[in-house]
Amino acid sequence: MVSIAIDGPSGAGKSSLSNALAERLGYIHLDTGAIYRTVALYVIESGVDPKDAEGVIALIPKMDVVIEYVDGAQRMILCGEDVTGRIRTSEISAGASAVSAIPEVRTFLLELQRDFARRNNVIMDGRDIGTVILPDATVKFFMTASDDARAERRLAELVEKGEKISIDEVKSAMATRDKNDKSRKVAPAIPADDAIFLDNSGPFEETLEKALKIIRERTK
Repeated sequence: MVSIAIDGPSGAGKSSLSNALAERLGYIHLDTGAIYRTVALYVIESGVDPKDAEGVIALIPKMDVVIEYVDGAQRMILCGEDVTGRIRTSEISAGASAVSAIPEVRTFLLELQRDFARRNNVIMDGRDIGTVILPDATVKFFMTASDDARAERRLAELVEKGEKISIDEVKSAMATRDKNDKSRKVAPAIPADDAIFLDNSGPFEETLEKALKIIRERTK
């Protein structure tokens, strides 16, 4: 099976690139961030602070997280309920950053992600795909973009989902999450040694074509 790892900070365009590549190549896109967001949703709705490691760990045995695909779109099923439409808020984003720093949570989700890659040609995006989840991925990308470009993309996503938030609030939240993701002791969000950097500050089509060329060269 072919596996493509796409890492990078929030707002760099990982999901957009992954979706476009999956469509062009006929692969399945697994959004790992959605998995952590689903865990965060369960934690928050259980009345537990996502930063309370002991409280979160106690909830793990009760979590039933399933990934399904409907008409090619990833759906997150939590304890039998489709929660896909409820995990894209600022609160859940912050919660996902917090729970992802807990080693037991990462261990809980590790095999779920690896097993998916063993069974499918997959494009997997997140923050530690190339370093931890798929260290032997066929191709590893690390996406970057200017702070302004990232914030504008993230703002558009939140506004589309009905949130009322300013660009300054988005930048502040992204800066906090970047710091947390990079400095966590377990699986920090850093590039793999053999990752190929993609700057997505400019036209998306240029980034897409560059990625496609590299993948096709590596999978001949």
